[in-house]
Amino acid sequence: MRPKHTVADVLDMEQLQLKNLSLTSWHYRALQAIRRCRTKAMGGHIDKCDCCHRLHISYNSCRNRHCPTCQGHKREEWIRAREGELLNVPYFHVVFTLPSEFNSYALSHGKIVYGSLFRAAWQTLRQFGDNPKHLGGRMGMIAVLHTWGQNISLHPHLHCIVPGGGLSKSGQWKKAKSKGKYLFDVKSMSIVFRGKYVAELRKSGLKIPRKVYDVVFGKKWVVFANQPFRSPKYVIEYLGRYTHKIAISNHRITNIDRESRRVSFTAKDYRRAGKKVPLTLSSQEFVRRFALHVLPKGFTRIRHYGILSSSWKKEKLPKLQGELATVKMEPVSTIQQILHRRCPVCKKGRLHTILLFNDRGPPENWCVLLKDRRLNRSN
Repeated sequence: MRPKHTVADVLDMEQLQLKNLSLTSWHYRALQAIRRCRTKAMGGHIDKCDCCHRLHISYNSCRNRHCPTCQGHKREEWIRAREGELLNVPYFHVVFTLPSEFNSYALSHGKIVYGSLFRAAWQTLRQFGDNPKHLGGRMGMIAVLHTWGQNISLHPHLHCIVPGGGLSKSGQWKKAKSKGKYLFDVKSMSIVFRGKYVAELRKSGLKIPRKVYDVVFGKKWVVFANQPFRSPKYVIEYLGRYTHKIAISNHRITNIDRESRRVSFTAKDYRRAGKKVPLTLSSQEFVRRFALHVLPKGFTRIRHYGILSSSWKKEKLPKLQGELATVKMEPVSTIQQILHRRCPVCKKGRLHTILLFNDRGPPENWCVLLKDRRLNRSN
């Protein structure tokens, strides 16, 4: 069901303040794109159902990766591509979280702070994996960066999907030594992760006062690991929740009060077992927080490592899948089925584009023009 309220509605309400609420011109461009998404300003197209022959006017999407309206197709395409890469082994969900002391540096030097997070997380897993005491095999990882908490404040963390094992030097698969209950000890991992991350920051040349390092070294860093998934197919379902997720979905917004200029939305309170609680912010504070999560230009937020990296998968993945008796998953839908939307009227046919138009909108007599075109074709 279409949401009653959207992030674009809030941005439109504060369109005169977007430049002041944006950290950089890049943030401003992203907010403007999301504000105009699927409106007349983006141009559009007229689609026809191949079953009931109804005509539908649709406006173009902004295709910005931070837009909550544009992520459905991209997420489905990405998931379908991953279905053929699964291994018949347990998978673990591991989360690496940065202390809040680095938040201000993330806003001004996002590529360094977030890039170091990816590298430190992979170095931590690789160190434990290479060690014969813990595993003694080459591992793999798919990592997805999230920068938000439930209240849309800055909360950088990395969601990682990790196969429960690795390849030995002889090319044999080695299972995790925990009898499948856990990957590695999270307390030990957090200590190693802290050292790896600080080393990456210092190597980058980013100037951070010594007192900040003293504070973070006195903290317990958070590394969380779930028990393994019941089967590889659940990995795909789980990945779908994280890969193209953005700071807040449209469905979480419950009300927009234009008179008081306040926005209400729901959030999960993890201190109360994930119970949904209502939150309300001023519209400007909502936009300010949302802008915090616009990533630096060109920054890659989904990365593959080790035996799940693109170079390794092309050459060696099929052989490993065969050795592990991996069952190929049948795709739920093809890319063509995803791109050709189902008709909202008859629910049977697919929509096909028959006319494009720019930001001036469709011709006033578009119904007559299309009718004449059909008559000419039939003659």
